[in-house]
Amino acid sequence: MGLILFGFVFFQNKQYQKRAAYQAQLDSIAAVERYRADSAAAADALRDTARLRDLALQGQEAGQVAISQAVSVYKDSLLEAAHSGQEEIITLSNDKFEVAFTTKGAQPYSALLKDYKTYGGDDLYLFKPGDSHLDVQIYAGEMVNTSDFIFSVAEKTDTSIVMRLPFAGGGYIEQKYSIREGEYLVSNSLSFMGMENVIPKNVFSYDLDYMMTIPRMEKGYKNETQYSKLNWYFSGEKKPESIGRARSASKRVDNKVAWFAFQQQFFSAIFRAPKEYSSAEFDIKFFPEDDADNNLMACQARMRGDFQPGQRETVIPFEFYFGPNHYKTLKSYDHKFEKIIPLGGSVVGLFTKYVIIPTFDFLRKFISNFGIIILIMTLLIKLVVLPFAFKTYSSSAKMQAIKPEIDKLNAKYPKQEDAMKKQQAQMDLYKRAGISPMGGCLPMLLQFPILWAMFRFFPASIELRQQPFLWAEDLSAYDSIINFGTRVPLLGDHISLFALLMAISMFFYSKLTTASQPGSDDPQMASMRFMSVWMMPIMMYFICNSLSSGLSYYYLLSNLITMLETWVIKKWFVNPEEIQARLKATEGKKQPKSKWQQRLEEAQRMQAQMQREQAKKNGRR
Repeated sequence: MGLILFGFVFFQNKQYQKRAAYQAQLDSIAAVERYRADSAAAADALRDTARLRDLALQGQEAGQVAISQAVSVYKDSLLEAAHSGQEEIITLSNDKFEVAFTTKGAQPYSALLKDYKTYGGDDLYLFKPGDSHLDVQIYAGEMVNTSDFIFSVAEKTDTSIVMRLPFAGGGYIEQKYSIREGEYLVSNSLSFMGMENVIPKNVFSYDLDYMMTIPRMEKGYKNETQYSKLNWYFSGEKKPESIGRARSASKRVDNKVAWFAFQQQFFSAIFRAPKEYSSAEFDIKFFPEDDADNNLMACQARMRGDFQPGQRETVIPFEFYFGPNHYKTLKSYDHKFEKIIPLGGSVVGLFTKYVIIPTFDFLRKFISNFGIIILIMTLLIKLVVLPFAFKTYSSSAKMQAIKPEIDKLNAKYPKQEDAMKKQQAQMDLYKRAGISPMGGCLPMLLQFPILWAMFRFFPASIELRQQPFLWAEDLSAYDSIINFGTRVPLLGDHISLFALLMAISMFFYSKLTTASQPGSDDPQMASMRFMSVWMMPIMMYFICNSLSSGLSYYYLLSNLITMLETWVIKKWFVNPEEIQARLKATEGKKQPKSKWQQRLEEAQRMQAQMQREQAKKNGRR
């Protein structure tokens, strides 16, 4: 108790001496100011002092500096010195990119990709100078935010930089960044060296905030925002989760996160933590199209990591990827980075990864014109699926050949109550003509994954970016032949010629296929024909008008080739006279029924029975 009492008295005495010295200093300052106020020769100095006092009251920087001369912000003297140091920008560069770092917070400052330009032809910055903010927060006797301090440069080479923040109590925080030739990767090590007596033993975590503003880089704002998002990945999962796609959003995650990505349509900033994070909060905000600074989106990730106190040396590794969303490049790092590229679901994605992308890369070795590559790809795909499509096209041609017979059945059974008899007669007619009513459906279903794969591949394919063809200056963006200067609802501010030609070709293809369909007097069939011939082409035009012109070009080629195939099959592989002769030869003869036809007739009989029973019930009422 005596020791405690003695310590308390000693401590109070020290505090009293400090307060007395501080008060004496304030009294001296006050005396000088009174002396200067009474002196006419010091009028200018008095005005300067009054100006500084006014600035301090307004919270201005000059006033804050004057006050800080008497009162320190940080208890640690070395932190106090680093808080007011001079910022320095240091650059590391290889053949792929140039990344600048600032000593203020020892963090990335800007990232310039050397092999790419923006749509306007400017240098492509994934983030411009000062638009990235990395802050490590940890309690070391007082709260330390690394972005508030100027780190000293301890080591600098052509491929690496080491920056340190020392503490008066011992040890330092170190940030080391290094790059390698031919890669878009920045290796980073965050180290706490010799701080076992500075960081308290009850500190078991640190926080890391990473914010970035990504500028616009592409032609079409709508398309660029639609394919821009914030992704995060859990180890062991098949694909990352995401928010964004033209919508501002926030998400809290209470699971361990392996990496996250700020993804623009064709470029990404990916931050990977091999030791993972225990929790995270993500936020993405899209800027309006008319943003004065031409920014696309602002992304933020607030991460919490585990920390083991009492260690003399703690090293936490990180990795940054600042580069293109190129499938093979991202896949080469073997961390599932390539999963951020939208290639479709499981089935469609397999077709895209193992058929479309390899074919595309193979053709690029020999052909530089991407319009020609798309043409050859379309021909190859059509050739591969031709055995399946042949049944569809031949069934359509045969249906057109027996259309006169279908019209006779429509005339023979005009009443609604004869619908079952008409359907049975049509099934018999198809059987005699060698037509399978479902023969064309399965081949068409097999082609849908290809159409969807292309729909996902072209707008996200960086290979098409800024590649011209005919009147299109960029196959990854829309081709505008008419610009309105103002936005029209649904349509946008332009007319895309490839999208328009695609819609026209779709109209004629639908006309060709529906011309052979039976049931011209059936309201349901008439409605389906209207949807196929008119509504679908119009809807597809509105959808594709702002999408990749390469996609519209592919659909145009696909429609034209399909019409050509249909014409060739009808001209040389389907003989209407033979079908008519076959119908006459089998007229009046009983044809064996397929299992599908038997099930259809059984279903029709059950439906008729239910209708008769319902009619009886209504009659009793």
